[in-house]
Amino acid sequence: MRFDSTLIADQAQCARAADDGEDSSSGGNGTEGEVGIATKTRAKPKKPSQYKVLMLNDDYTPMEFVVMVLKRFFKMDLEQATRVMLHVHQRGVGVCGIFPYEIAETKVNQVMDFAKQNQHPLQCTLEKA
Repeated sequence: MRFDSTLIADQAQCARAADDGEDSSSGGNGTEGEVGIATKTRAKPKKPSQYKVLMLNDDYTPMEFVVMVLKRFFKMDLEQATRVMLHVHQRGVGVCGIFPYEIAETKVNQVMDFAKQNQHPLQCTLEKA
């Protein structure tokens, strides 16, 4: 994580102020002449790493089921889901979406569980984008 600090008072002014006001013989309560430095720290959040959710082709899962999975878990319309399904079918693998790690992992698990419940060997995985 990166921090940016902005110095409000410069050190030379602080040193002069300290020399002028901190006389030990003044008999004050010790608060007179004390100088502090105020800083402003601002954290710049780092964007989370992105991961591609990949669907793998197999010779057993029906195309209609793959389209249904793409619509249900990746919020694709019929045309887009059909396009991705055909890409997976012809090339062997296709990208379903790009997400932060936790979301990508959840989607992979949802697809795998749903395929297993429906007795299809559909495989889904993730890789860093």
